[in-house]
Amino acid sequence: MVTLSSFVHRTGNARIHFENLNLAGEYAPIAAYAQSKLANLLFTLELQRRLTEAGSPVRALAAHPGWAATNLQSKDANALRGVSLRLGNRLFAQDSEAGALPTLFAAVQDLPGASFVGPNGLFEVRGAPALVGRSAAASDPVTARRLWTVSEELTGVAFPEPALTARG
Repeated sequence: MVTLSSFVHRTGNARIHFENLNLAGEYAPIAAYAQSKLANLLFTLELQRRLTEAGSPVRALAAHPGWAATNLQSKDANALRGVSLRLGNRLFAQDSEAGALPTLFAAVQDLPGASFVGPNGLFEVRGAPALVGRSAAASDPVTARRLWTVSEELTGVAFPEPALTARG
């Protein structure tokens, strides 16, 4: 299983706002995006822990496309930021096909669970798929478990407990 994230999870404002998950009254597009991508990495970390605990051979991995030139950057309501992002697409981004390669790489390579794949170039903006690092916040098992528990409560969906097997 591959979950999509972003290098933006490393930005200074990337944290899980447990007291206000929807950022009501303090919504900012970049902060919300960073939080969602951090949450995706924490989800992958906790899912892999649960899969391992259950004895499952399934692996949970994450990937990010780097800076891929897509329509995402053209949808910013802030006109100046939108122009900057579109210019960035032309100067720094790789095309959307290259942006898809880290996800494909994660899906087909034999990688350890909870691995994170992204472009291997400068600042992971572009390049060939490779294993990349995650922030300390995205590696915190306590926060990952907390987010998982909150998600179960909010959705009413729980991860099934592994079946107990008789011993000896």
